Amino acid sequence: MAVPETAQAQKPGYLDEEQLISSRPSYAISGSGYRLASVLNSLAVFSIPSRQEYEQDQLQRKQFYKEIAQMKDTINNLCRPCSWDWTFFQGKCYFFSKSQKSWHDSITACKEEGAELVIVESAEEQSFLQQTSKSKGIMWMGLSDLNKEGTWHWVDGSPLSGSFADYWNKGEPNNVGGEDCAEFKDDGWNDSRCENANFWICKKTAKSCSQN
Repeated sequence: MAVPETAQAQKPGYLDEEQLISSRPSYAISGSGYRLASVLNSLAVFSIPSRQEYEQDQLQRKQFYKEIAQMKDTINNLCRPCSWDWTFFQGKCYFFSKSQKSWHDSITACKEEGAELVIVESAEEQSFLQQTSKSKGIMWMGLSDLNKEGTWHWVDGSPLSGSFADYWNKGEPNNVGGEDCAEFKDDGWNDSRCENANFWICKKTAKSCSQN
């Protein structure tokens, strides 16, 4: 039985199959090639370094850490008249607390730092302390009349100078309810109950940075 010519024309021959393969869209092959190149590039980024590169990297790291250690030593050896959390003023170091304690506990806290609850010795110092304490809150000073009512002494035993009387706020000290300890409050001094919890100020002599 003869096969219709139309059916024979529809069946591709060997050459026709090659033509069909070669005539496929090129983007499929080129797309695969692009994806392969991307993978290879990614692998190149995370490639394992050679031994020489590894040793060089380790050497650079050691040098970096050595320089950091030297910088720390240099900073630690720098002469600082006061510790980092203390404030320098006219040859003295002052610590303004961030927590609150009673007057007696404040004295203890200062002693533990090799200092004393602050004693005011000049008008310039008073101005500095008053302005600083005003921005931070009510703060204890090392002044009380615990030994004798109305007779004020500093924590080192020295009496309060009459020239400092103007530093009391108006109407103070008034000893309302047994107020025997002095504090920086607002624009001047105030007497308060010693067991109240206030911020406090420690004071000690600054270190000398003179070179021999």
